[in-house]
Amino acid sequence: MTPGDADFSPGPLRYTFLVIANDGRPVLKPTAAVTLARSQKGAPFEHATATLEPIGVRGVSVAPQGVPSIYVVHLHVPAAGTYWVRAQPAGAAISGIGNVIVRASSFSPAVGSKAIDSRTPTLATTGGRLASLTTATHPDRALYTTSVATALARHDPFVLTFATPKFCTSRTCGPVVDVVSYVRRHTAKRVAFIHVEVFAGNDPAKGYNRWMKEWHLESEPWVFVVGGDGRIDAKFEGSVSVGELTSAVRALR
Repeated sequence: MTPGDADFSPGPLRYTFLVIANDGRPVLKPTAAVTLARSQKGAPFEHATATLEPIGVRGVSVAPQGVPSIYVVHLHVPAAGTYWVRAQPAGAAISGIGNVIVRASSFSPAVGSKAIDSRTPTLATTGGRLASLTTATHPDRALYTTSVATALARHDPFVLTFATPKFCTSRTCGPVVDVVSYVRRHTAKRVAFIHVEVFAGNDPAKGYNRWMKEWHLESEPWVFVVGGDGRIDAKFEGSVSVGELTSAVRALR
């Protein structure tokens, strides 16, 4: 079982994963039965169903390591600790097992908390130059017109993604930015969409930039959905599908 995220705190959590067979190929059944227990041999205290969600946008994104989809399951953990999760893809002769490590609080801002008032860079701050704003091959200019600080000052709901399409270690950053751009173009709501790169000067050797540090992020990519009240309505670590992000945007106040 290969997890797609790792920043968890007590309460509801979204867990993404792959089940890898002995030949190294991912098991891509539409659903998987998931159980959660307090020990490897302990009785499960929660049962849920994971669904296979596409990575990126079909016909646009390049599947990371040739993997087109990832399982997503929603669980609830009562307290900090190490939990054991088992996933049985429907109709498969193999199951996956792994750990979920839950800390007392997450590194990233919690759902329901105030968004960080960051003066993220825009086309206005770079004189209209995209090169320093994104490493995307075919960037969507609309993702670089509004800063987080401006959206908060206007009480505008917004979607914020931290991702680096060129240097992403998980190879999911490019597909995530594709998803954000796709949802932007297909949403009927008045929502700002913002993309921020993760490395200082777009150079991995320089480490994470000031905006990643302001948001206390220790991985990438991340997507935050923020309401007009300035509070975080939803957050996604790692891959997020068009369907998941569309639902979160539609739920914005």
